[in-house]
Amino acid sequence: MTQVPETLLAGSSLTRLTALLYRLTGMKFDEKKRFYLERRVAHRMDRTATTDIARYLLLLERDAHERQMLINAVTINETYFFREEHQLTALADEILPRIAAEKRPGDLIRIWSLPCSTGEEAYSIALWLLERWPLVDAYHVEIVGSDIDTHALDAARDGQYGARALARLPADMLAAYFEREHQHRRRIVQDLRESVLFTQANLNDAASVASQGRFDIVLCRNLLIYFDDESRIAAARHLHEALLPGGYLLLGHSESMARIDERFDLVRLRQAIVYRRR
Repeated sequence: MTQVPETLLAGSSLTRLTALLYRLTGMKFDEKKRFYLERRVAHRMDRTATTDIARYLLLLERDAHERQMLINAVTINETYFFREEHQLTALADEILPRIAAEKRPGDLIRIWSLPCSTGEEAYSIALWLLERWPLVDAYHVEIVGSDIDTHALDAARDGQYGARALARLPADMLAAYFEREHQHRRRIVQDLRESVLFTQANLNDAASVASQGRFDIVLCRNLLIYFDDESRIAAARHLHEALLPGGYLLLGHSESMARIDERFDLVRLRQAIVYRRR
């Protein structure tokens, strides 16, 4: 285990590091997160054979790869299949029928999961639509999962999950869409792995978001809670640009656009509260 020196991050070193992370990710880290950051920084210093925090901060300024490795280390990947299931119900029962009504059979419908973490949400959308939306084969549905964490994206593409991530899936779905258990993990079948595109994207970066194109539906759940007001306003602007006119935005249960960006209309569906780009 990496030894964490006492007060590895203190004073100016903590200030410099949190300012860098804020600039890169939009996430606000403060004194309360010092121990959390220290453990991860100590691990990265060990991996880069850097013994002094000043030298490591200098390395971060010069080395884009190490900046990405630190971002990977500090991001939180807490997710599982069929999380906030009521939103998936709303997606299949109300949102997609509304979108499909304005398109022709065979037209493209794009759905974006951001942040997608290790892929559970993006694959959950695919599974849910296969099982619950009768018109899934009538349209060209493209599901894109994006995250800032490159290690999480590698895991998403690999598609192997343990019991905790799979706990909410019915046995018949496990049998139909996952390979047999191996070393206490199950891998999603190849057809489904190939049906979801995973890309790197940073919601804090307008160009990064724009590079993904525009979407009919965006799920951005439980990310804005890590942002401050300024980052949330920028994120809302980028999400607005990522949505096609009339597109739908789904946030986490504790998140809201109400006081962030007035260009989104609140829509009360039977199963969920969502937002729609005007």
